[in-house]
Amino acid sequence: MNDAKRREIFRRLQAETPQPTTELNYRTPFELLIAVLLSAQATDVGVNKATATLFAVASTPEAMLALGEEGVIRHIQTIGLYRSKARHIMATCHLLLERHGGEVPQERAALEALPGVGRKTANVVLNTAFGQPTIAVDTHIFRVANRTGIAPGKDVRAVEDGLMRKVPKAYRQDAHHWLILHGRYVCKARKPLCGRCPIVDLCEFSAKTV
Repeated sequence: MNDAKRREIFRRLQAETPQPTTELNYRTPFELLIAVLLSAQATDVGVNKATATLFAVASTPEAMLALGEEGVIRHIQTIGLYRSKARHIMATCHLLLERHGGEVPQERAALEALPGVGRKTANVVLNTAFGQPTIAVDTHIFRVANRTGIAPGKDVRAVEDGLMRKVPKAYRQDAHHWLILHGRYVCKARKPLCGRCPIVDLCEFSAKTV
């Protein structure tokens, strides 16, 4: 895989989806933070169903705390790990009010200091809510980066660092979303849909199905 191939890969992904974004529903950075916290080991569809009712009654840290942990659980109990996620939400809301005036911070260290917020969650919020060119590596991105040869790595941090070095700067802001969508709908884990892949001729996957 060389730089010319990578540039062409992202040019084609951009042509397929000119304005990509997360499939999580949100209106504010706070709602995005909560949605991403809930998305661990859960589908975006499942999270959106839960947050549709949750955000209708609690769309700020103050309102979330007023709802209480059990109140949050009533809205999110269809999601995996809902009890620990509810605890993290409560603790995060407390810290947002105590340290940040109720606002979601725009700095990585401050985000990662919030309960339940790791590097991947921080990257999603920084990128999607605040327009920073970060790349959050989930299972889809990890698979696509390794399978295609765009930025192979043995763990998620190695892949993230590789993508940050190798994705052309012009495409870095949206690379996260393009790669997730590609992994979710085309370059699937068990059976990649190589026959409908827009980058099949550039991909270095040895077991292509075409």
